[in-house]
Amino acid sequence: MNTFYVSLALILLLSVAAGLLRILRGPTAADRMMAAQLFGTCGVAILLLLARGFDALIVEDVALVFALLAALSTVAFVRRAWTGKITPKGRRHDHR
Repeated sequence: MNTFYVSLALILLLSVAAGLLRILRGPTAADRMMAAQLFGTCGVAILLLLARGFDALIVEDVALVFALLAALSTVAFVRRAWTGKITPKGRRHDHR
């Protein structure tokens, strides 16, 4: 059963390699951020599979920390990239 988990982790690692191409060639910052989210998601999945495959439960905690960091990086990107401002009445107002 360990080889099953490790082989799934290797398949996900190939997915991360494909995401690296998107980061290098991505035409927009949003494309690059989505590829970085792929890194976060696949990284967490790889760590969870390896934790199960090698019976290393501490790696599950590391995976949870990585999941939290991936979510926070997305929030930071959106806050930095957001150009509009919401008025108190709920309408969007661009400062361009």
